[in-house]
Amino acid sequence: CLDIFRHKGKPIQLYRHQSDAIALALERKDFVVTSGTGSGKSLTYFVPIFNAVLNGNPAASKVHAIVVYPMNALVNSQEQSLRALAEAYKERTGRDMPVRFAKYTGQENLDEKRAAQQNPPHILLTNYVMLELMLVRRHESEFVDRARTALQFLVLDELHTYRGRQGADVALL
Repeated sequence: CLDIFRHKGKPIQLYRHQSDAIALALERKDFVVTSGTGSGKSLTYFVPIFNAVLNGNPAASKVHAIVVYPMNALVNSQEQSLRALAEAYKERTGRDMPVRFAKYTGQENLDEKRAAQQNPPHILLTNYVMLELMLVRRHESEFVDRARTALQFLVLDELHTYRGRQGADVALL
């Protein structure tokens, strides 16, 4: 992880809320992080996810984590951040980042979705609607089926309060 999570060529320095959350994740305990925008909440779950992938079998095409966002704009933003991390890693090391990720929302075309189904990423970035569909569609079961995944993390980022039908849907998920 130290080779991946860097800032200006040096390993990142974690804030207390980040190191506390990462320690809980490494003990396989659930946790909730509540802090302001731009405080680095994403690191509290991405560092343990990357660690699990790297300490497992990074060559295997199995989903280790599903990260659920309330809207596609947040999925797109997070994918851009991970892509920048991967590009910086490649620039520094000359190798592709060993942890793979992909968006899986209603925005991807059929070819992109099939590629993710045939070669599942380690980290799947999605939304509530697509997560529900993954649970009921047979051709998307490789993302959630215990026998075919290495799923260890389910992250709900930007948890909101929902009412009505959407609240019931999210509660049941």
